[in-house]
Amino acid sequence: MNTPDTTLRPGERLEIYDMPGHLIRRMQQASVAIFDNEVRAAGVDITSVQFAAMMKIASEPGIDQASVAQAIAYDRVTIGGVVDRLEAKGFVRREIDRRDRRARRLYLEKKGEAVLAHVRPVVREAQDKILAGLDGAERDMLTALLRKALDHVGDVTRTPMRLPQVG
Repeated sequence: MNTPDTTLRPGERLEIYDMPGHLIRRMQQASVAIFDNEVRAAGVDITSVQFAAMMKIASEPGIDQASVAQAIAYDRVTIGGVVDRLEAKGFVRREIDRRDRRARRLYLEKKGEAVLAHVRPVVREAQDKILAGLDGAERDMLTALLRKALDHVGDVTRTPMRLPQVG
């Protein structure tokens, strides 16, 4: 039985370095590190998932937890812990839904609104650092291509993102 020769010769690149999955994983690692560093430097203690949840809650006061999870493509069970931490920090409050006592409606507290207003420009700057090697047109193209690719594979994850229907 012959085994393929996988030894690299001088000047050859490891095949994985050109695989989109590997590159996307590494870019995600860089993205999280840059987000964490920039937000921490601004004196704010939130994760990228907490930021996304706060953005969704701010855009739709009174949204329920399950809808936040869907909107940011996050696990419905795990979103409870995210909201717990935001609530413990005084950024978010939960209210029992009057029509469905099992559901919890989410609202940003004044402290959460202030933190979000402070950190939004920091996060926008972090996006620039994430794509620092690209010019404006390349950034727009990459973003469009990522959206296009996700439109075709996004539902294969355990946490597909569900955007509201417009129109």
